[in-house]
Amino acid sequence: MTDTRLKFPAELSGFAFTGEPINRADALRDDADAQARLWPQARVIVLDADGNAFADETGQLLVTTGAALGGGPGTAVLLGLHGDVAWFSVEAEALPLTAPQRIDLRRAAASWPAAEASAFAFARAMQHWRSRTRYCGICGGAIEFRRAGYVAHCTRCGADHYPRVDPAVIVAVSDGERLLLGRQANWPAQRYSVIAGFVEPGESLEQTVVREVFEETRVRVRSCRYLGAQPWPFPGALMLGFIADAEPDQPQVDGELEDARWFSIEEIAAARQRKGEDASGMLLSPRISIARSLIEHWYEGIMAGPA
Repeated sequence: MTDTRLKFPAELSGFAFTGEPINRADALRDDADAQARLWPQARVIVLDADGNAFADETGQLLVTTGAALGGGPGTAVLLGLHGDVAWFSVEAEALPLTAPQRIDLRRAAASWPAAEASAFAFARAMQHWRSRTRYCGICGGAIEFRRAGYVAHCTRCGADHYPRVDPAVIVAVSDGERLLLGRQANWPAQRYSVIAGFVEPGESLEQTVVREVFEETRVRVRSCRYLGAQPWPFPGALMLGFIADAEPDQPQVDGELEDARWFSIEEIAAARQRKGEDASGMLLSPRISIARSLIEHWYEGIMAGPA
């Protein structure tokens, strides 16, 4: 089969949560006075207990400032700076606020400006970690949050705990002419996507690619190349995107996936034109995801022809 490795573009693009990244402003996390000065003009993302953001009548981020909320940042999480403007996130439960709408992260990623969607993703991931970090994992003691929400400090043994990120590989596997896709049983009907799995202790990313693809499909990867990453706060993963060359093995599944199969360039081309879960035929991952960018990356490389 044709070797297509040299055809592909060098980088991925087009997925959510990476555009216009916020300046994390690490030094400000220990400076309570600076946070207080920034608070009145700060942009504040308000999250409910389910991780949805307060939005206005049009579904855009509800513009809330520190001055409108009053007081100081208190237990708000400092997200960072866009220019000279600080961004914080707060829990709605502690505030006497209402909103015309509450927007989930997937919907925001598809319709909000990149800077706001990325800040929302950051806030949502921090909320998830904080909500599950109630006690010290070493001694069971109560914890208190320090450094503007970034450190969970044990009040008993003094241990510090930090936000958790779970690395996972996600990989477009090709035999040179076809693309390997799989589907999980709980996905919308006919939706297929690229293969993914979490990195295990003592394992390199490349080793994870080989292991996960073989475990889920019994397809043998020959080589792989890193392309890019996407923070995926559902709830706290970092998706590390690869493209891989593989043997043309017949895919087999054993329960983790409901189905896996090779798709031709013609089948991918047809699927790219379908919109909505009610469309007939195979559906691809949503465009906010690095999974879809990997599929598009493979498609563009094949369509470009030999290098």
